[in-house]
Amino acid sequence: MTTIHIIGAGLAGLSCAVRLVRDGRRVVLYESALQAGGRCRSFYEPALDRLIDNGNHLVLGANHALMAYLDTIGARDGLISAPEVIFPYVELPTGKRWTLRPNAGPLPWWLLVPERRVPDSRPADYFTALRLKNAAADATVADVFDAGTTFFKRFWEPLMVAVLNTEVEAASARLMWPVIALTFGRGAAACRAYVARDGLSASLVDPAVQWLGERGGETRFGARLRAIELDGGRAVGLDFGARRIALDGDDGLVLAVPPARAVELLPGLAAPEESRAIVNAHYRVDTPLSLPGGSPLLGVIGGVAQWIFLRGDVVSVTVSAADALLDMPADDIAALLWADVATALELGDAPLPRNRIVKERRATFAQTPGQVARRPGPRTSYGNLVLAGDWTDTGLPATIEGAVRSGVTAAAACF
Repeated sequence: MTTIHIIGAGLAGLSCAVRLVRDGRRVVLYESALQAGGRCRSFYEPALDRLIDNGNHLVLGANHALMAYLDTIGARDGLISAPEVIFPYVELPTGKRWTLRPNAGPLPWWLLVPERRVPDSRPADYFTALRLKNAAADATVADVFDAGTTFFKRFWEPLMVAVLNTEVEAASARLMWPVIALTFGRGAAACRAYVARDGLSASLVDPAVQWLGERGGETRFGARLRAIELDGGRAVGLDFGARRIALDGDDGLVLAVPPARAVELLPGLAAPEESRAIVNAHYRVDTPLSLPGGSPLLGVIGGVAQWIFLRGDVVSVTVSAADALLDMPADDIAALLWADVATALELGDAPLPRNRIVKERRATFAQTPGQVARRPGPRTSYGNLVLAGDWTDTGLPATIEGAVRSGVTAAAACF
C-alpha cells in the first residue's frame, strides 16, 4: 500500500495526516521533538506549577479549516468562547476603556451605535479596510492607512500587528485583506473568539495524535530528518542518521517543517528568509481574574503589552513583532509587562508574581511584501514531494488557520 511520509508534526503536518488517513491513505508522521504541536504546544512550568502554552493563540469563528479539522478528530469542544462576541480594550495612557460588539449577520449596523465601536470613531473609519483589497503587492499597512491617527492606533494597528506579527511600517497590506473579508465582513459569528479550554496540546494536538493512532496512522517522535535522498526528479529515501527509510515508487513525502529547515533539506528552495519574534509572559496570580462579559482576552493600547489572556489563575501576555525584547533579560521583561497588566486589570500596586517568559525568536516568517512574494506553493520540482506550513502560499497570514489549510492542500496534492 502506498505510504505518505510526513516530516513535522505541527498543525500543518497533523492536519495533512488527518486528511490523508480520513481518505484511506497510509501515513507515517515523523517529529524531531518528543511531542507534537510544533509552535502550538503546552508544557508544565515548575515556576508556576501550572500547564501553560508556549504562546497565546486565538481562534476565530471564521477559521473554517481548523474547525473542520477539529470536527474530524472530535475535538471542537476543546475550544471555548464568551457568551457574547465582544472585544474589550484599555488604553493605558488615557485610561479609556471600550468594548467592540459586532452584530450578527453581514450588515454591520453595530457601526452606527457609538457604544459598540472605538471611542471618537465614525462608521466611515472602519470602511477604510477596503483599501486593503486593492493594495499594491509591494504596499505596506502604513502605506495604505494614515498610521498617525488615533483610530489607527486604537483599532487597525493592534489588530494587524497581532495577525501579521510584523510592524505596520513593513507588514504586507494585501495579506491582511482575506482576514478582514472573512471576519468583519461576515458578522459576529465569524468574529467570535475562541481559546483552548485546557491548553493548546490538549485541545488541538493530542486528540489528533490519538485519532491517527486509532486508525492506523503511525507517529514517530525523536526522529530528526538529516537528509532527503533525491534521484530522477523524486524523493527516494529519508536519512534519519541511525536509520534510512527507502521510499517505494508510489510513496509520497510531505515536508511540513519551518522554512529555514525546509531550505536546509531542499537546497535551492525559494522560501521566506526573514522572521519575526513573539514574546509571551505567564504570571500566576492568587485569585482567578475575569474580564467584561467573560471575554478571554483584553486588548491593550499604548503599552508594551498588546494582549492579555486569562485562564484560571494564570494571566498571560502576548507581544507580537517583539524582536526589540529578545535581548532583554527575562526578569526585566516580566517586570515591564507586569506593570502594564497591573494597570490594565486595575490591580493597583500588586507585586510581581511568579512568572515565566517565553521567547519565540522565529515565531513566524516576516510578513513583508518581499517575504510574502517568496512563499512557495505546495508542489515542488520533485514529483512525489510537497510542502506544507503556514509559510507556504496559503492565501492567508501565518496563523493556525493558515497552517491547517496548508496541510489540507498538501494532502490533496498527494493524490
